[in-house]
Amino acid sequence: MRFITRTSTAAAAALSLAVSGLILGVSAGTAQASTCSRAYLPLPDAYCTPGAYNPNVTQSTIGSTICVSGWTSTVRPSTSYTNTLKAQGITDYGYSDTNMSDYEEDHLVPLELGGAPKDPANLWPEPHYGSPTAYTKDGVETKLKNAVCDGRITLSAARSAIRTNWTTALQVTGIG
Repeated sequence: MRFITRTSTAAAAALSLAVSGLILGVSAGTAQASTCSRAYLPLPDAYCTPGAYNPNVTQSTIGSTICVSGWTSTVRPSTSYTNTLKAQGITDYGYSDTNMSDYEEDHLVPLELGGAPKDPANLWPEPHYGSPTAYTKDGVETKLKNAVCDGRITLSAARSAIRTNWTTALQVTGIG
């Protein structure tokens, strides 16, 4: 599975970066055959990026986790960690554009809804281009979190909807 490969790749790359002091870069010359499909865009390939939950976030803990302003900053992984996964994901998805700044290493189940912060199964390189984009998903995430925190929907319903198809999550949950 891709996320197992990405975990090993992330560990190896992190060690390599630490030893060499180099910044990870991706060039057009490093592209390989893709293992994940772009056919589902703007959604990730569910086989490669199935999503994962933070076990510390449950319906009974939302008042001390996701519904606390600034909580996501306490669990957000560093860019040095996510950039390693992003570089591998760009290759895995076979993107012809290998400019790292054209992608957001996004959590399929967002941190705002208790997505697993560092699990490669929950992270993928989401393009900033196309329609809709990573920026569009950010607004969906916030609306769902607000609905969970004010009791209009359950955490489980919000997570399921965004994990299945974030482009329809607001309609499926009755928020949008």
